[in-house]
Amino acid sequence: MPQQPIRIAPSILAADFARLGEEVAAVTAAGADWVHIDVMDGHFVPNITIGADVVRALKRGCGLHFDVHLMTAPVDRHLQAFAEAGAGTITFHPEAEFHPHRTIQTIRALGCRPGLALNPGTPTAAIEELIGDVDLVLVMTVNPGFGGQAFIESQLDKIARMRALIDVTGRPVDLEVDGGITPETGPRAAAAGADVLVAGTAIFKAGAEGYADAIRRLRG
Repeated sequence: MPQQPIRIAPSILAADFARLGEEVAAVTAAGADWVHIDVMDGHFVPNITIGADVVRALKRGCGLHFDVHLMTAPVDRHLQAFAEAGAGTITFHPEAEFHPHRTIQTIRALGCRPGLALNPGTPTAAIEELIGDVDLVLVMTVNPGFGGQAFIESQLDKIARMRALIDVTGRPVDLEVDGGITPETGPRAAAAGADVLVAGTAIFKAGAEGYADAIRRLRG
C-alpha cells in the first residue's frame, strides 16, 4: 500500500499553557493537520500534564483531529472521559495494561481510533500481534515524559522495521513519530517510513507569526 501523505501534528506540550486555546487556534490557522495532546500522570512518566476537561475545552474551539497520547498507567479507566472530550485517536503504551487487545477494542467501541506507542526500549515484537487491530503506531524517538529532548538516532531503524510490518497488513495504519522532530530529523523519519510527524518545540518556539513557516519546513 502506498505511504500516506505527511501530516504535521503540533504537540501542545510545548505551547504556552496560559494561552492554550489561542495556541491551538494559531496552529490550526497555520496549516496543522492534527493536534497532538500528551497526557501524563506522574506515574507512567515523571511528569503531569492535562486531563479530559482541558481537552474538552480545547475541542470546542477546534475542528482538527485530536491525537491523544496517554502516558498513563493504567489506561482503561481514562478512555471514556477522553473519548467524550473529543479525542479522535487514543494511543497508549502496551506496558501500561495487562490486556492491550481489550483496551484496543474498548477504544474502538467508544468511537475513537486506537493506537499503540513504542518507547525507545520497547521492541516492535511487543505489538506485532496487535498491528492488525490498530489505526496508528507511534514510535517514540525520545524517552517519554518531557518535551525538548534530542532525537534518538537508533529509532530510525525501528521506524523502517515498523513500516515494513504495517505494509504487510495492507491497511492504512498511520506511522507516527514523536520526539526531537525538527526540519532536519523530520524528513529523515519520513524517509524511514513515518507519515505523521509530531513536533512541539520546533513549532511553538517560532511564535505565532512563525507557525506556518515552521509547519511548512517540517513537511520537507
